[in-house]
Amino acid sequence: MTEPTFLTDDDRKRLRTPLRYAGVELASRFTMAPLAGYTNLPFRMSVRDVGSCGLATTDLVNARAILQGSRRTHELLVTCPGDQPLAIQIYGSGDEMADGARWLEQHGANFIDINMGCPVRKVVKGGGGSAMMCDTTGATIRTVSKVVEAVRLPVTVKMRLGWDSENMTAGYFAREFEKAGVVAVTIHGRTRAQGFSGHVDLEGIRRVVEAVERIPVLGNGDVRSVADAERMLAVTGCAGIAIGRGALANPWLFRQLNSWLHHGNPGPRGTYAERVNFMDNHFTRMVDWRGEHLACLQFRKMATWYTKALRTGKAIQQILVMLDTRAPFDRIVAQLREQGPPPGWSEWDASDTAIAVPAGPIAHW
Repeated sequence: MTEPTFLTDDDRKRLRTPLRYAGVELASRFTMAPLAGYTNLPFRMSVRDVGSCGLATTDLVNARAILQGSRRTHELLVTCPGDQPLAIQIYGSGDEMADGARWLEQHGANFIDINMGCPVRKVVKGGGGSAMMCDTTGATIRTVSKVVEAVRLPVTVKMRLGWDSENMTAGYFAREFEKAGVVAVTIHGRTRAQGFSGHVDLEGIRRVVEAVERIPVLGNGDVRSVADAERMLAVTGCAGIAIGRGALANPWLFRQLNSWLHHGNPGPRGTYAERVNFMDNHFTRMVDWRGEHLACLQFRKMATWYTKALRTGKAIQQILVMLDTRAPFDRIVAQLREQGPPPGWSEWDASDTAIAVPAGPIAHW
C-alpha cells in the first residue's frame, strides 16, 4: 500500500499540541540539528531572532576535552540567556560521557544530547558517533544509561538508522534507551555507510517511531521545504523534525514550518533587507565570539550561500570568500542595503541555495 504523503486532520491535531521533553515545553516541533562548524552561538542566536526554533543543539563536543578544559571545546559551549532551550551534544565512550554530563549540569546546561550519528573517522575510531550503533551486546546501552543516571537533566540521543543496510539497529536502541530513561531520540534517516549520499529512508524512520512506546522521535534529513516536512511527518509519524542544512539555506524555515502547521500558510522567507540584516548580525556575533580575524576566516566558508541567496554577483562573492578584515564586509553590507534587491528577486522564490555536503561517510564539512 502506498504510504500517505499528506497530513490527515488527526495528524494535524496531534502535531498542534505542544511538544514536551520530560515536562519542558518546546516553542515548536521544529528543532535545529547540530552541524559541525556551523551551529555555534552566533548562528543559533541569529536563527532564534527569526523565531519558532523549538530547540537548538550545539556542535558536537568531546566529553574528554570538556573535562580537560580544552579552550577550543569550551568555545563551543559558550551560550547566553537568550540561547534557550539548548542541548549540549557530547560524544565519547565509557565513563567520560557521564563525567562530562555532570560537568555540564554543574555549569547550567538544559539538555544533554548523546551523539551516535557522526560518521567521520576521527569520531568513530575512538568508539564514538556511529560506531556506538555497532555494539548490541550491551556496552552502548550501559554507556547511555550511565549518562542518564549521572544527571538530573533530560538526556536525548541523536543517531542514524544503523552502521549499514545490514545493521539497521536504530529501532532496537531507541526501545532500549526509552527503558533507560532517555526522553527523546532524533533519527537521521541514513546509515553511516551512506554518509550524506542518497536519500533519507522515511520507512526506516517510521520503524523507529513504531519501536518506542511514549518518547518522541524526531526525523532528520533532507527537509528543505514545507513539502519535505509534510512528507516526513506523514510517512514516518514522527513527533517533529530536526533541521540542519535546510536552516543554513533558509533560516526562516522554522518560522515557515510552524506557521504552516498551525495556520496552513507558511508565508514568505525573509525579505531582501531581512537577509542582509541576518548576514550582518551573524557576522557581528562571530566577531564578538571569536574576534575579527577568526570570524573572517570562518565566514569565508559561509559567504557563498549568502551571495547566492542575495544574488550579489561574482565580484562581491570573491571579496567575501577572501575576507580578512571587517571593513570590506561593512562596505558590502552598506552597498547591498543602498541598492536593494536585483531585478526579479523575491522572498517567495522557491529555489534553494546550494549547501555543500560531505562526499562520503568519512568526509569533513
